[in-house]
Amino acid sequence: MEPIEVTARFDKNGMITPLDFTRKGHVYRVESTGRRWVDEGGQHILVMVSSGRISELIYQGGEGRWYLGRAEPERRFA
Repeated sequence: MEPIEVTARFDKNGMITPLDFTRKGHVYRVESTGRRWVDEGGQHILVMVSSGRISELIYQGGEGRWYLGRAEPERRFA
């Protein structure tokens, strides 16, 4: 897992909505969220960014930290 910075909205019921995340100096705007689940690793949220790439963001509430679990590789077009 890779530590990342995430801008997110937390509603009054505890629902987390990621708005964007920063990885290696690049900001990725979240276009939509998908499946969510919770396990011993934290709260996992699948997100789609503007390029169409899907990433797994993991929030560890006890630490207040975000991690990138996995991300589709960037597509390179010739």
